[in-house]
Amino acid sequence: MSETATRAGVREWVGLVVLALPALVIALDFTGLHLAVPHLSADLQPTSTQMLWIVDIYGFMIAGLLITMGTVGDRIGRRRLLLAGGAAFGAASVLAALSTSAPMLIAARALLGVTGATLLPSTLSLISTMFADATQRRLAIAVWSSSFMAGGAIGPLVGGALLEAYWWGAVFLPAVPVMALLVVLGPIVLPEFRSDSAGRADLISVVLAMAAILPVVYGIKELAQDGPAVLPLVTLVAGLLLGWAFVRRQRRLAHPLLDLALFTRRGFTVSLGAQVTALFVLAAVQFFLMQYLQLVLGLSPLRAGLWTVPAMAAGVAGTLLVPVVTRRVPPVRVITAGFALAVVGMLLVVVGSPGLGLTITGFVVLNLALNPAMVLTYDLIINSAPSERVGTASGTAETGNELGIALGVAITGSIGAAVYRARVSADVLPADTPPAVADAARDTLGGAVAAAGELPAGVGEPLLAVTREAFLAGMQWASVALTVLLVGVTVAAAALLRGTGTGTGSAAPAAPAAEEEGDLVAQGREG
Repeated sequence: MSETATRAGVREWVGLVVLALPALVIALDFTGLHLAVPHLSADLQPTSTQMLWIVDIYGFMIAGLLITMGTVGDRIGRRRLLLAGGAAFGAASVLAALSTSAPMLIAARALLGVTGATLLPSTLSLISTMFADATQRRLAIAVWSSSFMAGGAIGPLVGGALLEAYWWGAVFLPAVPVMALLVVLGPIVLPEFRSDSAGRADLISVVLAMAAILPVVYGIKELAQDGPAVLPLVTLVAGLLLGWAFVRRQRRLAHPLLDLALFTRRGFTVSLGAQVTALFVLAAVQFFLMQYLQLVLGLSPLRAGLWTVPAMAAGVAGTLLVPVVTRRVPPVRVITAGFALAVVGMLLVVVGSPGLGLTITGFVVLNLALNPAMVLTYDLIINSAPSERVGTASGTAETGNELGIALGVAITGSIGAAVYRARVSADVLPADTPPAVADAARDTLGGAVAAAGELPAGVGEPLLAVTREAFLAGMQWASVALTVLLVGVTVAAAALLRGTGTGTGSAAPAAPAAEEEGDLVAQGREG
């Protein structure tokens, strides 16, 4: 086939814009929710554990279903699944916006996760179908990845404006018209792709995956909230055992939910691990930052959103520069340099959290450093599978990404909550604090801020001082843990990616090279 025949035309590039819509909405929803945390805390009064579930149940539901949905898309049609998922996502967004209690919002967010699982593998696998030329494909992935950054950039502005004019649920509503546009334009500009050899979705594996993830997260959160106890320890162990059963089942299946053979290739495993870590860190920092700006510094939602725009813009710029940079610098060096720079950004957050300037600068550096690395790992992962299994491979990548985002909030949020509660003990609160207010203050900073507004200044101001200092301590300890994690991944990427397919500067796939283990870019397109 000639080079001209394999290059994408106008229809494919217009289709790429349509495929960017779901990514834009998901990022906008993510940043909008973080911005709304103080407001829904005051309205729904969730416990700290419920708050963490509200934020990350979406990610855990997506993580448990993405690979299955990738396989379903390969079987019934990637475009068909994308359009059906877009319509359902819009409906679930309305339900979330109208939630009247914390359990109802958790359920709505879970439904968003189920429907969102139909979107991401379909978009990424359709890109691989539409852009056969390796150079164009890398640019298309960069544009698709940038849509996440664009959503992150406009999310705080849109969310801040909506929160100042309407109730907190309004942050979910922008998804509705965008998904409607996807449903209308998708059949016109997107191709359909299905494969009869894609395999069947194994429902037992899906159940095992969910049954392994959720008890582990529940155990972590409960241990952070109340300390060692029998029930969370039992659920933690049960989740780990179910995870072991899940892995054993995948090894026996002819068409496994998770293709463990991919993880025998060093380039795939290390790149996926680096990508998951990047999103783990970014999600965790953003979760703390949105609360820090509003609850500690007292900024309005719109002003808080404006302070995050430079970081999102830096992420977009870094992502779009990837095709240019990798013409001159081997991708493995871009990945390791990005993680090394991210360590610097995280250190700025650690030392700067009592003030605004260094904290925002650190967040800017994190986004500028980590997003280019993620573009390269996306490209590697897509090319690890034959064309008829790209949906499953992209589902694996997105599963890791959603787990990274959700675990970043769950684990570091639990660290921050544990430090916060340890600092907000009964003996440090003002003596005149009513018992109900003291209980709310010890649970979350949002509860403390809401309660302090109804107290006399002589009680409310000291209460805010104590709880804000405790929140900062929790944020700093979580940031230290994230810095250590980034250092470890930087060293691992530098050592383990050397000599793999990511170490080449070429964007074009070559013929299979069996002698070079992990050269997924070279081997993947050949199937």
